[in-house]
Amino acid sequence: MMIALIAPGVAFGQTAKERELEARIAQLEAQVQALLQSQQQTQATVAETRTQLDEVKVAQGAADDGKPRIQRSPILTAGNPGSTFSYGGFIKLDAMTTDTSDGVIAEGSAGRLFYVPSTIPVVANGAEPDTDPYTDFHAAFSRFWLAADHVTEGGDKFKAMIEVDMFGGGSANLGNEVSTNTHGVTVRHAYVSWNKWLAGQTWSNFQDVAALPEAVDFVGVTEGTTFVRQAQVRYTSGPFSVALENPLTTVSNVATAARNNAGGSNLVPDLTARYVTKGDWGHFSVAGLLRQLKSGDESTSGAAVSLSGKFNLGASDDIRWMANYGSGIGRYLAFGLGADAVLDANGELHAQNGAGGFVAWRHAFTPQLRTNLMYSVAEFDNDKGLAGWGPLSYAAVERAQSFHANLIYSPFPKLDIGAEISWGERTLEDDREGDLRRIHTTVKYSF
Repeated sequence: MMIALIAPGVAFGQTAKERELEARIAQLEAQVQALLQSQQQTQATVAETRTQLDEVKVAQGAADDGKPRIQRSPILTAGNPGSTFSYGGFIKLDAMTTDTSDGVIAEGSAGRLFYVPSTIPVVANGAEPDTDPYTDFHAAFSRFWLAADHVTEGGDKFKAMIEVDMFGGGSANLGNEVSTNTHGVTVRHAYVSWNKWLAGQTWSNFQDVAALPEAVDFVGVTEGTTFVRQAQVRYTSGPFSVALENPLTTVSNVATAARNNAGGSNLVPDLTARYVTKGDWGHFSVAGLLRQLKSGDESTSGAAVSLSGKFNLGASDDIRWMANYGSGIGRYLAFGLGADAVLDANGELHAQNGAGGFVAWRHAFTPQLRTNLMYSVAEFDNDKGLAGWGPLSYAAVERAQSFHANLIYSPFPKLDIGAEISWGERTLEDDREGDLRRIHTTVKYSF
């Protein structure tokens, strides 16, 4: 009887435990399924978020290329997605004391801001006035530039650049040395490039900027260097480049010795070509120039060649040099010191021959301290056999030359403190001459 009474209870107890166990298993299965569903949803959300972030980065040009970004939102709101924006320039103070033998360089002239040989005064009859030295301070050569670069998926490279400085001259209405020393903004470069092509304003293809020495002055070796920035269309392939450039003819008249620009008469663009080879030893460049020289209905042609380069002499020294010669080279040499062509008394136009060059030695005493020694010269062949050559024609420039020596110290990266002593001389065809002596100092910070 006892067994009969206990058996149903045992059977009932086993059934309750089984049910409880089954309930727990079902609950665990539900939790596992919920976790699996949650994990799948999380993975989908992460994948979607990554896709959205990648799209935002591409749209903002902030792809994961390791380059620092200024901000998260696009700077070039109208530019191609993925474009790179850059900005730079420098702030430069120039302070100089000048002593000229034949009178003061005119106030407001470019020669008061930097060395321009054509502004050295030369008086008549050798009567040298008693002129005291004079001092000028300015920040006109401070500059900044903006550029936008873009590379397409197909590998095409685009670049747009504009650079300006403050060498725009003072304005009587906006300010001058009396009060605010206002200077206008001057466009130096404004061009776009596409792979091997360039269109816009920049250095002439006839000029080797890489050969210019480090000067405290704006240029320093002004007489002997080609120096032109102008609008052009250029094609470059490896070491070769060729360009069609803005034409302009400067003409002097033998009867009046007057100089004028006859650029409105030119039809054919100036043609320039250049070849450059370089290596650890430095670089060497040869350039050619072909021109149409035109004034009114009269025209002739001009051609010139320029050789230049830089030779490294060890880790601390280098030699930089340039040699130029040709007919009709005047506008391209020494800031237009000589005319491209001469108009004689019969109204015929003649190309004028000119030559110039410089040599400069650079030595670094330490990584922070260096010096540059420079000599520069230019000469022009004034043809006295031209019809109408008279007394006024002897005022034409025959020769100009200068020496420069400087010391530049950089106590911190991008900060330059420099001093330069200069001597320059301008000689006319009748052997009259005037000279310039200058102490020029600068503080320059590049960014």
